Amino acid sequence: MRGKFITFEGGDGAGKTTQIRLLAEALERARKTPILTREPGGTALAEEIRDWVLHHSSTVDPETEVLLMFAARSHHTSEIIEPALESGHWVLCDRYTDASYAYQGGGRGVPNHVIASLEAIATRGLKPDLTLLLDLAVDAGVRRTGSRGDRDDRFESEEFTFKERVRSAYHQVAANDPDRVVTLDASRPIDEIYEKIKNLVQERFGAPID
Repeated sequence: MRGKFITFEGGDGAGKTTQIRLLAEALERARKTPILTREPGGTALAEEIRDWVLHHSSTVDPETEVLLMFAARSHHTSEIIEPALESGHWVLCDRYTDASYAYQGGGRGVPNHVIASLEAIATRGLKPDLTLLLDLAVDAGVRRTGSRGDRDDRFESEEFTFKERVRSAYHQVAANDPDRVVTLDASRPIDEIYEKIKNLVQERFGAPID
């Protein structure tokens, strides 16, 4: 039986890593063999692209940036995500194509039709079965990332208005695909957010997890 593909989206500091870990632990207890991965990244090649884009490309133009992101995504999809799903594994991914609509689209101004064209090539039509959008006010996210010292990432170092555009674009993504994208208030306590995620997974997929 084909596995399930669940993606986690949201701005910096929204708590994606924590919620992915909690769900993965629950799925392991339920013997669902989750695969945890991230974007950009997931393969050796994609991780190299990630490092270059996030840490060594301060002058790269938006078009080059989006092409690099989708090059990494194409390799990640074909080498990791799709084979894992075919083998029956559940894949939990920290960001996927929605992030490009938010960061390269909303943030950088790359037109959505350009992103959609690249998406069709890179993902071969693959869509997540469920996307969890952890929504957090930009100022709260800045406080969280600032407190843990995460300022060397190009996107985390962007100005407030860039992050507002990213958040707005994420809201539009959710509005365009409400059946797939579920928005969660990331300002709520961790346990409360996880309880909602657990219930969503159980309702959508009939997976008895604790």
